[in-house]
Amino acid sequence: MGQINKNAVQINATLISNKRIGQYHQLIINIGDLAIDCKPGNFVAISVGGDSSRMILRRAFAISRTSISATFGGTMELIVAAHGQGSRWLCEQSEGVSLDVVVPLGTAFGIPTESLPVLLVGGGYGSAPLFGLAEVLNARGCRVDMLLGASTGTKIYAPMEGKRAVNSLRIFTEDGSMGQMGRVTDPIPDLIADLNIAVIYSCGPMPMLAAINAITSKVGVVHQAAVEEAMACGVGICMTCVVPVADSIGAISMVRSCIDGPVMDGALVQWDKVGRAL
Repeated sequence: MGQINKNAVQINATLISNKRIGQYHQLIINIGDLAIDCKPGNFVAISVGGDSSRMILRRAFAISRTSISATFGGTMELIVAAHGQGSRWLCEQSEGVSLDVVVPLGTAFGIPTESLPVLLVGGGYGSAPLFGLAEVLNARGCRVDMLLGASTGTKIYAPMEGKRAVNSLRIFTEDGSMGQMGRVTDPIPDLIADLNIAVIYSCGPMPMLAAINAITSKVGVVHQAAVEEAMACGVGICMTCVVPVADSIGAISMVRSCIDGPVMDGALVQWDKVGRAL
């Protein structure tokens, strides 16, 4: 079992921007020098609800990207869908409020030591961390192609930004309202062959990640998956985010995705056992 990210610190951080972008909120939070320690794949755990709230546990949110500027110093960007009580509270906060955060948490995506052709696959707003990852991979000299998918076009996050970040971008929606009709996993086998893809990085719903792994396992392509198990605390206490993972000798155990993930080797995750008791 892993330990909490050694760079993680609990701080009071100022919300400096809260903008509505389609169905989602883009939050920019000042975290100072901690921005240097945040890597693509890391997440933040935020105390929600205010001092009198009954929401005791923190809420975990993937970090989309970080930046450092002369005006604001180190900041992190979050893309939040106001689905649950905690995320709705966060999206309602005004610029200038102080947020109690623990950052950075979790494991990050592994970056190739040499320039390789890679494919980024994102589902819904879960694709947001892939944009920051694309910047890092581009700096490494990798060819970066991207697939974005969702049930409908309104759930695709920032398609124009995606086009600017990668060599090519293809969008798939199940209802055909944006891009091509179909599932985001449909073109993966052909892209692996045509572009000689060495690594696939994925963020999105667990069924999508499982489908990607079924493809990569047949052709020997590395699959780094940011798993989407619900994290009720984000710091390894509550044990709600466990995922069945095999070790090097094949023994399966339940590991916490907030500590040993969220980025995991897709080949080791036991996708057919996710959500089932061992």
